[in-house]
Amino acid sequence: MQQPARRQQQSRPSASNADSLTRISQKRGERERAILVGVSRPGFSAYDMQEALNELEHLATTAGAQVTDRLTQSLSEIDPATFIGSGKVRELAGLAKARNADLVIFDDELTPGQVQNLEKEVGCKLLDRTGLILDIFASRAQTAAAKTQVELAQLDYIRSRLTRRWTHLSRQEGGIGTKGPGETQIETDRRLIDTRMAKLRDQLDKIDQQRQTQRKGRDNRTRISVVGYTNAGKSTLMNALSGADVQAEDQLFATLDSTTRQVQLDTNKTVLLSDTVGFIRKLPHALVESFKSTLDETRESDALLHVVDVTHRQFEEHMRVVDETLGEMEARDKPTLVAFNKIDALESDRRFLGSLQKRYPDAVFVSALRGIGIEELEDRLLETVEQHFVEREICVPVTAQPVISFVHDVANVLEQDYLYARNGHAGRNGSTNDDADPQAAARMRFRLAPHHDTHLDGLLDGLPDLRPLPEQPPEVEA
Repeated sequence: MQQPARRQQQSRPSASNADSLTRISQKRGERERAILVGVSRPGFSAYDMQEALNELEHLATTAGAQVTDRLTQSLSEIDPATFIGSGKVRELAGLAKARNADLVIFDDELTPGQVQNLEKEVGCKLLDRTGLILDIFASRAQTAAAKTQVELAQLDYIRSRLTRRWTHLSRQEGGIGTKGPGETQIETDRRLIDTRMAKLRDQLDKIDQQRQTQRKGRDNRTRISVVGYTNAGKSTLMNALSGADVQAEDQLFATLDSTTRQVQLDTNKTVLLSDTVGFIRKLPHALVESFKSTLDETRESDALLHVVDVTHRQFEEHMRVVDETLGEMEARDKPTLVAFNKIDALESDRRFLGSLQKRYPDAVFVSALRGIGIEELEDRLLETVEQHFVEREICVPVTAQPVISFVHDVANVLEQDYLYARNGHAGRNGSTNDDADPQAAARMRFRLAPHHDTHLDGLLDGLPDLRPLPEQPPEVEA
């Protein structure tokens, strides 16, 4: 009996399906020729524009493009149709034709209508800053979690940019239940993207639950997150502190996944150091949302190590961007130590380094590559972690080993002795229970982090409120 023909399987929209929108392609090993476009607005100086386009060129090069030209425009108001105005569009079209450009990259986010109008006039592919960053993230994603996060962000980006040419998102066979009445191809594509995005969000929820479980297993450990502008040297510094081999490259967004390593700051003080994705000016909101489970590592840490590339001319602007991003993540108020990195490159400019040390007296100055200042950094990290510690004293039965072990694991124990104590809970008439039998107890005085203090209260719940006896037997005197 002849088998029925197999139905053509409906393709799913994915990040790889959207390559022609958010990917810079490699033509037979050649790099795509790109023109950069920047817009200056009131309050934006020529220096600011140069630095913005320098960063955009670094992004484009990281993505695999070859930048041939830069085009700038000064505007008091953005043109709603073309962003840069019709006259500048004609200039851009002529330049793209003369340079045989494959790609035009804008330093701002464009609306779908602007992209469509510009591509029609210029005659080559258009990419805005968000699409470019998404392209780099797509090429950097290695783990299943990172790939899922990037794909979700890409689909969210292309959903509103669908045009008739994106028919590859919906190669499906017609039939009952496969298409709505009067539904256009674009509507079909959008519906498929919504379905795929819902599935990706479910996957990320499961990843988030797994990471929360992993973090719960590390609740007894002090956690420090390494943050900073992209390419500030975070991974290199993490390697110097932990002796690990975290990927460290002179590229933007070399690290996307959160990497955690154990670091010993003192003889009896070990912390968990986590490195995650770097921040950047105009970081796409879709990426912040999709990388929520990764960035939670920063949000839930005890302290932050803010790494700054001191050799960059706009390092203070980078610090501002990082501070604003931390504010969006509700992590700005955490104890933070600023580490100015790459000071070995300033050996010939001691005056600048000296003035910087006066302006930032609480910061540390290091070279992660050459190991300069690492010991001081470790000491200052320990101080930063402990600056908000609270001091407590408890008296618990010697049989309460989970409590005693927890205190030794997470706190700085200042004093500890063993004695006899009696339950100090008040009786029904308000008097203390003096008739209760004395029992062996451990009295401990210590300092610990606030979130460990909350956990300790949970461990103490249900234990007797022991009070040391006024007079101790000789064999247990402290």
